[in-house]
Amino acid sequence: MDENLTALLVNCTLKPSPSESSTEVLGRQVLAALAEHNVTGDGMRIVDRHIAPGVETDMGDGDEWPQVRAKVLAADILVFATPTWMGQQSSVAQRVLERLDAELSETDDQGRPILFDKVAIPVVVGNEDGAHHITGILTQSLGDVGFTIPAQSSVYWNGEAMQAVDYKDLDSTPDAVASATATAARNAAHLARLLRADAYPAE
Repeated sequence: MDENLTALLVNCTLKPSPSESSTEVLGRQVLAALAEHNVTGDGMRIVDRHIAPGVETDMGDGDEWPQVRAKVLAADILVFATPTWMGQQSSVAQRVLERLDAELSETDDQGRPILFDKVAIPVVVGNEDGAHHITGILTQSLGDVGFTIPAQSSVYWNGEAMQAVDYKDLDSTPDAVASATATAARNAAHLARLLRADAYPAE
């Protein structure tokens, strides 16, 4: 078994560190599940960094996206986690998607899109509806720039509508979330290993 697979949690919470974050909790649970399949993981909160608006790999003037991008390119699996706000992904998540758009014109030494052979897991958390809608956006957007989305890889939790309970405040992980997390991790690790052993063909 390949011991060298890595994962990166990109946490798109609106809460800067060290504030507690439900998105961080669920994202870290996905990393823990991936660790059971010999995938080592690390994470970052995008809101802690200065990510300039734009669709280039480097917008200059203190833009910290190049450092984030380097970590994305180094990882085999991207865990893309966002909270739900007004039924949508966070503005931070949208900023990341916009910056990833630049990868459409980046290719490897075989002329393939640079994000080919990388796998993504969409993670959505919130105490309002919108998870399926956001998952659809993340799945298409990440797939468009080159990531492969494993079968049944979306992980989400919605709290009861119009209530104030956050995921981070739950006494235990709901069975459905734990099951979805385990499936996503298992399928993502499997797919990442397949793609590393037999990459997508060049033109």
